Amino acid sequence: MKEKITEVSIQLFEKKGFSETSIQDICDALEVTKGTFYYYFNSKEELLLDIHLAYIHDILERQEKILGDESKDARTKLYDVVYMLIHSIARQGVSARVFFREMRHLSENKLAVVIPKRTQLRLNIETLLRQGVADGEFRKDLNVEIATFGVLGIANWSYQWFHPDGVLTDKEVAQIFVDMVLKGIESP
Repeated sequence: MKEKITEVSIQLFEKKGFSETSIQDICDALEVTKGTFYYYFNSKEELLLDIHLAYIHDILERQEKILGDESKDARTKLYDVVYMLIHSIARQGVSARVFFREMRHLSENKLAVVIPKRTQLRLNIETLLRQGVADGEFRKDLNVEIATFGVLGIANWSYQWFHPDGVLTDKEVAQIFVDMVLKGIESP
């Protein structure tokens, strides 16, 4: 039942927004009582935190697996990370939109649980870029912090416009993004 509450809530939060979705809306959609909701969650905000943590844990786990692969160079890992981020948006579209759009509704104490995980995701990419610079794969004068925000920005913002059944696949979009990051957009 906890999973059903979460699934229905994600759909409602994506459709109506967190603020406009009441606990009663969730219960009505599931045809359960508020007591059932409160058995699993103390509040709607706790439910939102649970949704955020599930999404970020999955992303971090997959990112760390990619980064831990010693057989791949930094360029390949960068592509794999960007692809993984876009693919997760394609695979978990509604959850991704709720994750990116509704974080603003978490209180400071709940954000204190989520933000370190989001920070770790960023720091993992920074570490990857620093390794690429050290290995000579990326420019020595690369501003790693800004490049990291750029990579995250282009990948994460795709939740707004990317459609898995669109003209380009998630793999093709990831390749375009990584090519753009590595080669720029200037003519040679």
